[in-house]
Amino acid sequence: MDLSDVAATVLQDMQAHLVQGRVADYIPALARVDPRHFGLAIVTCEGETVIAGDADVPFSTQSISKVFTLTMALEKLGAELWKRVGREPSGSAFNSIVQLERERGVPRNPLINAGALVVADTLLEGGPAATIGEIVAFVRRAADDASITIDPEVATSEANTGFRNASLANFLRAEGNLHGAVADVLRVYFNQCALALSCRQLARSALYLASGGVDPLTGTHVTTPMRARRINALMMTSGHYDASGDFAFRVGLPGKSGVGGGILAIAPGRASIAVWSPGLGPQGSSLVGVMALQRLAALTAWSVF
Repeated sequence: MDLSDVAATVLQDMQAHLVQGRVADYIPALARVDPRHFGLAIVTCEGETVIAGDADVPFSTQSISKVFTLTMALEKLGAELWKRVGREPSGSAFNSIVQLERERGVPRNPLINAGALVVADTLLEGGPAATIGEIVAFVRRAADDASITIDPEVATSEANTGFRNASLANFLRAEGNLHGAVADVLRVYFNQCALALSCRQLARSALYLASGGVDPLTGTHVTTPMRARRINALMMTSGHYDASGDFAFRVGLPGKSGVGGGILAIAPGRASIAVWSPGLGPQGSSLVGVMALQRLAALTAWSVF
């Protein structure tokens, strides 16, 4: 199987669909992104990198960043993390307040917004600036790329419009499941969501999840094999919120979406894959990105099922 041919086929097949979906216009900095962008990158455990389209154009990773902060929190706390956040699919929107109230401030999983706020809180030591710096440093190490940074315009847009996230954080604090100051936790969360990576960088940064927690290209132990499996499991069951079942049905790979239009997918033992197309469906995942991964999975037979 020639992955270059696979990537070229996926790129060609997606061209007729690039105007589908709607960009995340509720975040001003994302509302201006050209919906015709499409990028794809595949990085294999053997070190092969294959790209197509706009794979070197940085975009806002948004909720994909939750995969990295979850890894950091598990390395810091281990199983203690599960006392504050669950491991079940939510079946609700990524920013649901109703579910959080019904379950007394314990988020269903760490990949919905409420869960990611708890994760950010667990990382908060030495103030928000230091924590943000640690998150950026982690992603840079994972990607083996010191140029990765946070888009300050996106971070500001997040802070200026993130009222629902502020509500979630305040509710978590009221229930005793947020220990840091709400403003500090929100600052960390908004900045982690503003991480800007290209498809090439994103696929490279998550390669450890395809290789049992070890970066196969550098030999660096990022996390344990068990934690890597569990992160992949959470991505499969909860990585697309109330569309996670549909993604598993259509693609069959662990994946995490972001409202910036990116999707990270993991083919365990084989490769890390990143796609980007800004037009979103009603659940906040890239419409063309899901289509592209469905086509890629069919061409490669990389489904885990």
